[in-house]
Amino acid sequence: MPFATAAQTIGPYWHLIEDPSFADLTRFGAEGERVVLTGRVFDGDGEPVTDACVELWQSSPEAGERFPGYGRAATDGEGRYRLTTVKPGPVPGRGNTMQAPHFAINLLMRGVLTRLYTRAYFAGEPLNHNDPLLALVEDPTRRATLIAQPGEPGVWTLDIRLQGDGETVFIEV
Repeated sequence: MPFATAAQTIGPYWHLIEDPSFADLTRFGAEGERVVLTGRVFDGDGEPVTDACVELWQSSPEAGERFPGYGRAATDGEGRYRLTTVKPGPVPGRGNTMQAPHFAINLLMRGVLTRLYTRAYFAGEPLNHNDPLLALVEDPTRRATLIAQPGEPGVWTLDIRLQGDGETVFIEV
């Protein structure tokens, strides 16, 4: 029986996706406005990606003993992911420009040899208009792929499309 390589199992940390507590960045008692980021991951044919790993990173609030600043969730049979965290604040960017509150998102999955990077911003956030990264995405339709939409209180939704109509903007790092 062939064995999966490290890249096929997203490295030596696969166990972090199998433990649902890693999808809750508030599990150590983080303080702040609790929010949930959820959505679905779709492939180029519009089919759900059922075996992706969605990582969330944030630099605000600062990581510490009660807040890891990083979480990981697996997509389910419908391609849905769900991460619980604390709503970030603005952070300084290049040239002392303030970045709008956002989450950095990494995607790892079969068929992708390196992770894909994107972001999730909050709809209605005033700083979105001046965010240096959002400003680089001139097409409003494309920019909208980076904006999480509010749902029920405290829940934000961002679907991620890998290719085709409505393809998510991915960031080259």
